[in-house]
Amino acid sequence: MNKEKKIYWTITIIAMVLIVLPSYFAPREYLEETIRRMEFPSYFGLELDILKIVGAVIILVPAIPSMFKEWSYVGFGILLLSASLAHWLVDGIVKGIAPLVPFAILSVSYYYFRKLNYTK
Repeated sequence: MNKEKKIYWTITIIAMVLIVLPSYFAPREYLEETIRRMEFPSYFGLELDILKIVGAVIILVPAIPSMFKEWSYVGFGILLLSASLAHWLVDGIVKGIAPLVPFAILSVSYYYFRKLNYTK
């Protein structure tokens, strides 16, 4: 495996862990309270959990076509930027910065995804 592939897979796995796992390791009460405080519907947390898993599977399974991976990257980007804005407006700028960390890592993953799949 060449250097760029190693970087891609390392960064991509880190991004997926930072995006998906907090939903399963943070206390459920905290997550439900956050959704309630932001005035989202109560089912929103379940919807996010399901879509995060689907997006991570699409990005991590090599056999899935690149077009679907592109859309998963877009979905995660929208998710993280929206989370940043929502936390910023409700909880303040410090909490609004937190989702930008996985967004930056996801951006690096996407850069290497494009480099490995579209440059010749």
